[in-house]
Amino acid sequence: MKKRNFLTRTVFALAALATHSAFAQTTPIKFQLDWRFEGPSALFLTPAAKGYFKDAKLDVTIDAGNGSGGTVTRVASGAYDMGLADLAALMEFHANNPEVPNKPIAVMMVYNDTPASVMALKKSGIKTPADLSGKKLGAPVFDAGRKAFPIFSKANAITGVQWTAMDPPLRETMLVRGDVDAITGFTFTSLLNLEARGVKAEDVVVMPYPNFGVKLYGNAIIVSPKLLKENPAAVKAFLQAFTKGTKDVLANPAAAIADVKARDGIINVELETRRLKLAIDTVVNSPNARAEGFGQINGPRMALMASQVSDAFNTKSRINADTIWNGSFLPSKAELAILPKK
Repeated sequence: MKKRNFLTRTVFALAALATHSAFAQTTPIKFQLDWRFEGPSALFLTPAAKGYFKDAKLDVTIDAGNGSGGTVTRVASGAYDMGLADLAALMEFHANNPEVPNKPIAVMMVYNDTPASVMALKKSGIKTPADLSGKKLGAPVFDAGRKAFPIFSKANAITGVQWTAMDPPLRETMLVRGDVDAITGFTFTSLLNLEARGVKAEDVVVMPYPNFGVKLYGNAIIVSPKLLKENPAAVKAFLQAFTKGTKDVLANPAAAIADVKARDGIINVELETRRLKLAIDTVVNSPNARAEGFGQINGPRMALMASQVSDAFNTKSRINADTIWNGSFLPSKAELAILPKK
């Protein structure tokens, strides 16, 4: 009897030790989105909800953001381990803060094309980029489209633009009121925000940057160099779990919105489903993304973007594309082959 009790206690002790060991191997990761919990955030919330991060031994906390610039700064400060941010904002941070030791690195492309566009109401008479010359444009000062507008302007010979700054919630309202002639913003954000203010989609002129000579990349997953150095396996595991979740989102965007609703109960499900589908069609499963491969980049295109951002953003130093990007943590090309054919 004593021997049996001893064996039983030993089995329980070993089981407890194994459980503790498994728990101890779980890596906590704080992840900062670029914006609020909206349709596109399903790309991260779905793998979390389905347990893909947990299965990868990661304890991932996902927080909403308030702009790519803030995400880059918070990852650089160590407040967050990883995040989603506009690649141009990351480049600007690198070039303007050469003394900062913990500059984040982009490891996976999520939006292969910039979502930025210029939007105007048809009644304004604006039909093409050339019509923007001499007009009043509006956007928050940190808006990605506004900051990259010099690239758009140069590609389309636009001159004499006047800018009006405002807080993000006022951007579409000011366009509807006629306070500005056009605005810059992410297509899947501002277009649907205009609809929410009573404007029909067919009454909006949308000029996406990628359609008018601007081949900038959009948002990428960025990582703290500290995490890359101390736990590269966790970064690889995150990207694999994220890719698996993204495949599910692409297959059923409507179902994925339930995961966004679980994080923010006041979202408009129909609106956010449309926003997610629009994001997928324009920047996630775009022609460039299918050509280069999900998550991946084209070297010469990246180098061109670094040069264009250096000029447009008037950075303190020239941007070195090699210091911005590290694709060695990506899943295999077979695992990344998730984009549905069109």
